[in-house]
Amino acid sequence: MVLIVLLVLALFVLQTLLPNRFREPLPAAQARTLSESPLGPRDHPRPLTVVGGRAERALANMHEALPVFLALAMLNLILGTAAAMAITGGWIFLIARVLYVPAYLAGIPVVRTLIWVTSWVGLVMMLIPVLDRA
Repeated sequence: MVLIVLLVLALFVLQTLLPNRFREPLPAAQARTLSESPLGPRDHPRPLTVVGGRAERALANMHEALPVFLALAMLNLILGTAAAMAITGGWIFLIARVLYVPAYLAGIPVVRTLIWVTSWVGLVMMLIPVLDRA
């Protein structure tokens, strides 16, 4: 379970970096000054592209799912439930979240929703062993 948690956290870090990769380019006539570079204060960031907006919304969705995943993973670790169901649920969550990002960025509505539901099935599978111990 620890490996799964670390991989989910790595995915979260990668997702955090994604939205800024998809910003509108600077106009050709505008010179890139230090204040507009990544070294500047970024007071006036360029707007996100459509894909950048999707990346930002996918990240917001991960902000909602990550605490639930981490709480369930920690409960399974603390309670010592080495149940195959919890571990399988963790893998399902991770794989679904890895697939969710490109599906969201590509704008595939039905597939994205099915992947999202699959990630929550993984969370329910992680919850069941915790409830069995309660």
